[in-house]
Amino acid sequence: MDTVAVSQGQEFIPLWELLLKGGWVMIPLALLAVIAVYVFFERLFVIQAASKMDPTFLNNVKDLVYQGNIDGAITLCKNTDTPLARILEKGLKRLGKPIKHIEAAIENAAKLEIARIEKNLSTLATISGAAPMLGFLGTVTGMIQAFFKISTAGQNVDPAMLAGGIYEALITTATGLAIGIISYVGYNFLVSRIESIVYHIELYAMDFLDMLQEPVK
Repeated sequence: MDTVAVSQGQEFIPLWELLLKGGWVMIPLALLAVIAVYVFFERLFVIQAASKMDPTFLNNVKDLVYQGNIDGAITLCKNTDTPLARILEKGLKRLGKPIKHIEAAIENAAKLEIARIEKNLSTLATISGAAPMLGFLGTVTGMIQAFFKISTAGQNVDPAMLAGGIYEALITTATGLAIGIISYVGYNFLVSRIESIVYHIELYAMDFLDMLQEPVK
């Protein structure tokens, strides 16, 4: 079990017990940590599912369109559970209308899919900033309590009283920083994965639109 030294490396206290000494602020910090972990893994699974793009899918759609089998292309998109398939389905349903209408339909569908992928990411970003501030608040209130005890102790001031109050107060800052750093790294990791998905979606969507504007052979 992890331990933390509390007196020149001679005495140790279990990390769990040390965390409990952080006071009431540790409760919302623990809640933020749970939410951050949940959001990270929930979004990670969604992003992994969205990133699975079959390179042959677009070619199959193109072949069906070239053959004039638009209904078959739409059915293929409906049976393929990916953001790209849902985006192309919107475009296929607009075939026969001006290309600008098709582009607008694809663009709106793409925005909707990206919004679905990015859902709750703002929560992770908020936690990365709120957790350190909440931890610092716990430290400030802890320091106030420590100095209040010293002021009421009169002539019986014990240095250990001040030292104990300070290290207990600093626990919340350390915890808040740890949660904030992990949330920040997780947020940026997910954003980088989403940017890769958006790039491929835009690439395939442009390829699809280029196909529609090719002259009939």
